[in-house]
Amino acid sequence: MDALVDSPSGTESLLVEIKAVERFASIHTAQVVSYLRATGLPLGLLLNFNVPQMRMGVRRVILGEWFAGASNAACID
Repeated sequence: MDALVDSPSGTESLLVEIKAVERFASIHTAQVVSYLRATGLPLGLLLNFNVPQMRMGVRRVILGEWFAGASNAACID
């Protein structure tokens, strides 16, 4: 985990994982999911700085009971 960002009110937190890779691999998402489970947080950002435009290097990872699947997580690119 590279950063943990709190909201100004202190009621919400966001986990941030920073990479500089050719492209995201499933292991990168799995790493964020593991961090989310360990911290009990529902939301994380996976950021890749090895891209021409930053918007191409952002992946949002949401952990929650409302998603089906073995990993219980969803990724939104």
